[in-house]
Amino acid sequence: MAIKNILVIEDDRFIGEMYVRSLRHEGYDVDWVVDGNDGIVTALNKHYDVMLLDIMLPEKRGTEILKELRGNGEDKIAGTRVIVMTNFDQDTESRIAMQHDVDAYLIKAEITPRRLLEVIAHLDQQPSKTPDQPHA
Repeated sequence: MAIKNILVIEDDRFIGEMYVRSLRHEGYDVDWVVDGNDGIVTALNKHYDVMLLDIMLPEKRGTEILKELRGNGEDKIAGTRVIVMTNFDQDTESRIAMQHDVDAYLIKAEITPRRLLEVIAHLDQQPSKTPDQPHA
């Protein structure tokens, strides 16, 4: 599956603009929302190959978004790769629990646009954790 459509859920304007600009420059179709509620609605209304998800967001935290989209044994975004990008220092147990539902977990302070593009390219060559199914 070739990655083409990316949803960025990020409230920091500088970081969001940097991601969007870098991704579009590489030819990806990118949508960007700045709060958790809009992120859920957007993710449910269009299929994305990748979702970049911040943890600390207005309205809903990234962990709540993951729970709503992939919780209770139901994957409402099957076929979408999730990359968590955060500066929030979680304890090891919380991080491990979240990593079960995501494809990559990155610390923003350690990631450059070039490194983000490398991570996405790497995901593009890996099989999905879930079967690729379009949204209903």
